[in-house]
Amino acid sequence: MNLLIRQARVLNPASNFDQVADIAIQNGRIAAIGAGLSPTEADQIVDADGLIACPGLIDPHVHLREPGQVAKEEIASGTRAAVAGGFTTVCCMPNTNPALDSPEMIEWALMKSKQSARCRVFPVAAATVGRAGEQITEIDLLSAAGAVAISDDGDVVENPRMMKHILQACHHAGLAFMQHCQESSLTVGAVMHDGAVSARLGLVGWPREAEEIIIERDIRLNRTVGCRYHVQHLSSGGSVEIIRRAKADGQFVSAEASPHHLTLTDEFCAGLDGQGYNTSGKMNPPLREQSDIDAIIAGVVDGTIEVLATDHAPHTAEEKGQPFETAPFGIIGLESALGIYAQALVEPGHIDWPHLIAMLTINPARLCNLDRASRKNDGLGEIFVGGAADITLIDPNLEWTFSMNDVAGKSHNSPFFGRSLRGRAVATIVHGKPQFTLNDLAASAAH
Repeated sequence: MNLLIRQARVLNPASNFDQVADIAIQNGRIAAIGAGLSPTEADQIVDADGLIACPGLIDPHVHLREPGQVAKEEIASGTRAAVAGGFTTVCCMPNTNPALDSPEMIEWALMKSKQSARCRVFPVAAATVGRAGEQITEIDLLSAAGAVAISDDGDVVENPRMMKHILQACHHAGLAFMQHCQESSLTVGAVMHDGAVSARLGLVGWPREAEEIIIERDIRLNRTVGCRYHVQHLSSGGSVEIIRRAKADGQFVSAEASPHHLTLTDEFCAGLDGQGYNTSGKMNPPLREQSDIDAIIAGVVDGTIEVLATDHAPHTAEEKGQPFETAPFGIIGLESALGIYAQALVEPGHIDWPHLIAMLTINPARLCNLDRASRKNDGLGEIFVGGAADITLIDPNLEWTFSMNDVAGKSHNSPFFGRSLRGRAVATIVHGKPQFTLNDLAASAAH
């Protein structure tokens, strides 16, 4: 299919391009970018006046649950959710059953994605065998098989000696290490943020220090290694300052923020009456306080935090319906993320749309070796002539209310149902083909 996108505000943060222009797509590639392009070769024309056309959004932290937990999600359903949210690429976490801890499992994930995915899927491989923290995986071979980063996500690498060896192996392989920052001895039995709300509800609290200690340890271990070290789902304001100081010191450290840690506090766990137990607010790491949200937003504004990621974590209704102490951690996020990010960051004037798009495109692409420097003409995260035609069309002024009808995945464990939002992906184009359209944007070409 050859497409012509006309009169869009084309945002390409990688080159600081921000102009009203047309984009011609032919045979899955960007054929031309400019004003007044001819429709002669187009099979379909998209009137994008008033819309943003940007590189396809990239989420570097998604749980697709396949293999082993397909009642919650699978590659087919998870990527349906992705394109419904404007994401053309997701990086799937290795905490599956079995774990993505061998070249054979990485090859299986890529093969399965090729068969059933609606968008691009790149696997993140486990750092230790079975994510058990006892034996390091063959990181060079995992990279050769197609892994784009390394993580034991869901569990921290506890042993400092092993952690340093993993950092060295990741550096040698040219891969980023993504850390789940949780000092486990400080979180035994913990189910929510350690504060006044947990005390009121009689629940075991999860202190900020559990996150901060791991970040400080790893930065120190990495000082002489120089691995690209990435902090997942940042929740503590203190963590932001640790990372800010490390970056100022020239350390190779980056971090991501998630929609829920930008918008919700621990009060959400108490429900509408302030005395209940709302499991849709049970996260890992937990929702914290307004001061933490303010610090995370400040980190986004000054560039300490460079990436936005959903940590999309589907669970069944039965699982989330358990008592707060035993219900699983996590929420879905792909379908609602863009609107939440815009509400938290753009609408209050903290950042503008180009900054937001950079955090959702070129920055995660560089983190996971998906950019043009790593993959040449197959590079993602930017729009360029000859490059892959992965494009997200966004209506920045579209007002909508997130509901269960907007969920394209299998699970519905979201705290954001009923939230009024402004800004939404209205079309998601992958390999030059529309994989999601909110409305019938395309008109038949006149020729």
